[in-house]
Amino acid sequence: MLQIVVFGLQFLYLICAAGLTVYSLHALWLVWQVRRLSPSTTPPPPAAWPSVTVQLPIYNERHVAERLIEACARLDYPRSLLQIQVLDDSTDETVAIVERAVAYWSAQGCNITIVRRSDRKGYKAGALAHALPSATGDFIAIFDADFRPEPDFLRRTLPYFFLEPEGGRIGFVQSRWGHLNREYSPLTQSQALALDGHFAVEQEGRQTANYFFGFNGSAGVWRRACIEDPQTGGWQDDTLCEDLDLSYRAQLAGWRPCYINDVVAPAEIPPQLSAYKRQQFRWAKGSIQTLRKLGARVWRSERPLVVRLFALIHLGSYLIHPMLLLLLLSIPPLLALGGQLPSPAPLIGLTSLGPPLLYAVGQRRLYGPRWWRHWLYLPLLTLLGMGVCLNNSLAVWQGLRTRGGAFQRTPKFRVEHAQDRWRNSNYALPLDRVLLAEIGLTIYALAAAWLVAVHYGGFAAVFMVLYAASFALVGSVSLWQSRPPFFAPIRAKHRGRPASLRKEGRESPESSRSALHPR
Repeated sequence: MLQIVVFGLQFLYLICAAGLTVYSLHALWLVWQVRRLSPSTTPPPPAAWPSVTVQLPIYNERHVAERLIEACARLDYPRSLLQIQVLDDSTDETVAIVERAVAYWSAQGCNITIVRRSDRKGYKAGALAHALPSATGDFIAIFDADFRPEPDFLRRTLPYFFLEPEGGRIGFVQSRWGHLNREYSPLTQSQALALDGHFAVEQEGRQTANYFFGFNGSAGVWRRACIEDPQTGGWQDDTLCEDLDLSYRAQLAGWRPCYINDVVAPAEIPPQLSAYKRQQFRWAKGSIQTLRKLGARVWRSERPLVVRLFALIHLGSYLIHPMLLLLLLSIPPLLALGGQLPSPAPLIGLTSLGPPLLYAVGQRRLYGPRWWRHWLYLPLLTLLGMGVCLNNSLAVWQGLRTRGGAFQRTPKFRVEHAQDRWRNSNYALPLDRVLLAEIGLTIYALAAAWLVAVHYGGFAAVFMVLYAASFALVGSVSLWQSRPPFFAPIRAKHRGRPASLRKEGRESPESSRSALHPR
């Protein structure tokens, strides 16, 4: 019986190590695809600009709703062809902020309206589906609350839908996400590094190979006919990644995706670690739900075998986290029962090579010779990635067992500069119960490091020490950010009225009733 248990633990260890190696090789493959890229050319404008509806799904975003609405109202596009829908499901003072901002821009000649529902059924997917019948545009642009699109966004993205000969089958165009607050903290620097790698290498690499890739939920434009295509099926709320779900269904129905690396839409990165963990939880759960929902359809599709394999690897990318967790959990009992670990060389070698190179190439592509300044945050990103493996493993478990679920929003605080503060906001998240388990895993990883060092020497224990450091980092940062903000008084800031009023010194009685901005 003991031998069976030891064999089972060794098998589990090998499966996890092999899985991590596959994903590392996948990252190397994406890097190779990007190296084949030729300089991109900007398509000419269409003969006639099409009608566009900009949809802004919002739920309790009092700090950033005004910024988003103003940015979209300033889009450089013919007003007769542009409609803006603010899909406001809010239940707090965001409602009044949105009403004042919409009233102001409507008075300036913008075709902007508020779309509200009696409940939040379906969350973001439900809001988008509810508003679509009243949209007037042939194309639908979507921006989440934390974005601030540039004025030329539509003029730079829409021409791709009219490229010959395949422009008519392009279902959606996705732009690259930029960063409004990259320099705010080491945490935001690390997240920006990961996002840059995703867009500049992963999205670009999949497009270059003509493989499946996903819509990122914001800063993109959909062809309305693609959403409404019966074979596509429209917005559906049975996963928490309605964007990934719809984009894969569209591609299975024959529509083509388009990623544009040269068009950037700046967005706010979560400055709170708990907010980052919540965001990762939602993305992990939703991605695995999409894998469950569409994996069989992808496999049965008529695409080449390699395309189908890489699509499944893409949809299952968050499986990395339970692999990391199970790898750690298997080692102490295996050694305690007298078993032998397979050689750690493949784990420390192949699994550690792909992601660093991917992020390095991403920075080099985006920022030129000084790319290394951002890449220096790779060690912190590595620790964060390992430190959230329990959080994301729980999300994967839920994604494997359930459909849909509550859409837990990522709070935004409008932090753009070093002096901005967020901890006073009532949107700041409390500590979660996972923190206690992460502290326990810190101790567990230290015990594993000691056992490995005793059996195989200090070098073999390095990976276990990284586990301990990652869980300790996540736990300590969470505790530090949750301390009472005794020395961070809230400063009143103009709120609830368009920035153009503030700049020009014009105020109304309504605009003086402003919320507190988290500074």
